[in-house]
Amino acid sequence: MSRLDGKIALITGGTSGIGFATAQLFVQEGAKVAIIGQNQKRLAQASETLGAEVLAIRAEVRSLTDLDRAMAQIKEQWDRLDILFVNAGIAQFSPLLDVDETFINEMMDINFKGALFTVQKAVPLMPENSSIVFNTSINNQMGMLYSGIYAASKAALRSLVRVLAAELIERKIRVNAVSPGPVKTSIISKTAGISQEQLEQVTAKLQQSVPLKRFGQPEEIAKAVLFLASDEASFVLGEELVIDGGWTELVTG
Repeated sequence: MSRLDGKIALITGGTSGIGFATAQLFVQEGAKVAIIGQNQKRLAQASETLGAEVLAIRAEVRSLTDLDRAMAQIKEQWDRLDILFVNAGIAQFSPLLDVDETFINEMMDINFKGALFTVQKAVPLMPENSSIVFNTSINNQMGMLYSGIYAASKAALRSLVRVLAAELIERKIRVNAVSPGPVKTSIISKTAGISQEQLEQVTAKLQQSVPLKRFGQPEEIAKAVLFLASDEASFVLGEELVIDGGWTELVTG
């Protein structure tokens, strides 16, 4: 028997990286899966790879109208939602003196408000023994240069995990988070606005900072999400599972 047999799952930001890897794993483990993405081309490619039974929904998490429409589609298709992986997010970096209101608003609208309203819209569909997993980041506990707004958005999510875990106890919905370190995905190159040369320099430096001397793979994070989403984590509540190759815990070299 697969670990998610009979479960209905929604993954935001499910067209690439950690979200896509998690969608693939959930399908393998027997879940019926819906993914949300804002780029139609990537959504179509992901849907083709994942299979015809996956429900692919074009939506932006910062749009309440889009979220309402997405939840209506899930309700019509399956009438419930057992697992929610709140994964959609962006990573942008800037020195303090260059930060403006637009920069802050975009980051918080997607990384925090989008996450919060995704949960708000999803909870009415979630029965007892459901699970919500957030994707935070180790930046919420590190003082990395130029990451102030990004780190703040992820720290806000970490706090939200604790609060929602307490609020949703009466509904018997578990809330937890995964906190990845450097992972080999396209998010930085897509959103940070840096050149390929700069990207290579940054990634090389980051890789040497990790005790395991490598980036994580999306599939490694997906396995942690699977654990928290499954009944195997039935006694895990309000936690943040750090998956960073030892970066935040070990001093090496």
